[in-house]
Amino acid sequence: MTITRRNILRGAAASLAGTAWGASALAQAPADWQAVVDAAKKEGKLTIYSASVGQTSLTAVSKLFEKAYGIPVTILEGRASEIRERIRTEQTAGRFLCDVSHNGATTSALQAKDGMFEAHGPLPSASRIRAPFAASEFRVPEHASAYSILVNTNLVKPADEPKSWADLADPRWKGKILSDDMRALGGGSMMFFVLEEKLGRGFHEKLAANQLSFSRDSRASERRVARGDYAIYVPMTSDAFAALKGLPVKLLAPEEGLPYITFELAIVKNTPHPNAARLFLDFSLTNDAQLVQQNAGYAAVTEVKAPPGTPPAALANVKLLGTTDAARQDEMLKLAKDIYK
Repeated sequence: MTITRRNILRGAAASLAGTAWGASALAQAPADWQAVVDAAKKEGKLTIYSASVGQTSLTAVSKLFEKAYGIPVTILEGRASEIRERIRTEQTAGRFLCDVSHNGATTSALQAKDGMFEAHGPLPSASRIRAPFAASEFRVPEHASAYSILVNTNLVKPADEPKSWADLADPRWKGKILSDDMRALGGGSMMFFVLEEKLGRGFHEKLAANQLSFSRDSRASERRVARGDYAIYVPMTSDAFAALKGLPVKLLAPEEGLPYITFELAIVKNTPHPNAARLFLDFSLTNDAQLVQQNAGYAAVTEVKAPPGTPPAALANVKLLGTTDAARQDEMLKLAKDIYK
């Protein structure tokens, strides 16, 4: 069992054998699901372009998929914008190498608008998706990254811990908060969007008065808080918290809930392996696949049944606050730049 992982910018994928399939191929896919499985096995391979660099859960799910169906999976990684551009360039050039796009919901929405995806058709496991998540004609939710607050326990005593997002605007935290840059695409801009919708512009103006420091390197920022350079880092994903085990840090879930970004899977237009792609989208929604996501620190997009006696995962019952809207992306980035000068 081998899953190849390498950065998409370090070289093009080797040419994949097979006929290019368009919308008609997916429309003609067998209605009987076992026939889809059989056709996928004959196609014999699957290539995923992923914008989640280093995400171990996608590797784990791909291994389960390969074990279940004997279909090798190749994962190529890059940043969200790089994956989007790579797929667009290949489509324009008539080089159909990618089967499945794995990207954040905002970028996936833009790709769908650009006509980069095929309709996935009926999926047996789609009925398992829970609110607020939903599948569209082209896109299927895979997991959600929920964002909370990281604090240094030597600098933030239990009685002083922020109980809500609004507490971050308390003047006591002036100069003590490190944040992912809210003025550029990423976790910071997602947090800005959701908190502006829920708490209003006035909250951000008060928060800006606390003279936040911005960074684009989330992993380095988490370590800086652990060292005591700052008391607080926002926003922090639960999946990254395991790397800080043993350090004087704590993850806080504000009472309003957690902003989140959904990662989605979509079948790329003219996929060389349409049935394998469709099968993987369905497999990603099974209990085994979603349990992998939940155990990795992500919010599952379905109800998950863990083995008897298993302690509940950190995000098993997390309250979700809201997410971004691709249609308002530019507007919100401009507003963030106006407030956080």
